Parts: sequence; structure tokens; C-alpha cells
Amino acid sequence: MLLYLVVLVLVGIVLFAIGSVLFGRGEVLPALPQATTATVLPASGVTGADVESVKFSQTLRGYKTAEVDWVLERLGQELDMLRGELASVRAAYGIEEPEDDDGFDEGAHALPAETAWDDA
Repeated sequence: MLLYLVVLVLVGIVLFAIGSVLFGRGEVLPALPQATTATVLPASGVTGADVESVKFSQTLRGYKTAEVDWVLERLGQELDMLRGELASVRAAYGIEEPEDDDGFDEGAHALPAETAWDDA
């Protein structure tokens, strides 16, 4: 019985050593600095490809809210900047603002009014 226990411990040690060599020593990457995230967007000139490549860290109940909020804030700033530049170019060349007739009343909705769920 003692010999069986010794052989079992030796096999465990050998398997642990082989696993350590094959898979590394378990070094942990340094933590990100406080108030930073691995989510990346360029400082300006956000493109559709940039938005498509955004990845959020997943937590137990979904994505990290702070990361999603940060991306939405950055995209909002970029849109505001681009719309401001567009308005200044239109004003410089005397081009009138187009009528905003996108089929929606006020605000943006996931579904147009005619396809919205009536019983929801």
C-alpha cells in the first residue's frame, strides 16, 4: 500500500513537471494601470473597421459597462466633431442643411413606427 502511494505521488510530480515545461510556469501578465482598458479606438478618425474591431471584456453578467460606455462616448465625440466640420463646410459654401426626413419622429428607434411591436 505504501509503495502504491509513493508511485502515485511520483507520477503526479512527473506529470506536473511535464505540464510546467509544456505550458509555462504560470506567469501572470501585469495588471493594466488604474482607469485603463484593453479596449482600443484611435484618438481621431474612427472608421467602420475600427468599430468592427472593438472587443469588450466579458464579465459574469455580460460586458464591462465602463468599456462600453467609453466606446460610445468616443464615438459620440467623433460624430459631433465630424458633424461640426460638415456644418462649417456647408456654411462656408452656402449649402443648406438637408431636411432630416429619415422616417422617425424624435430620437432614434430600433424599429420604424410601422414595424414596432404594438403589444409590447
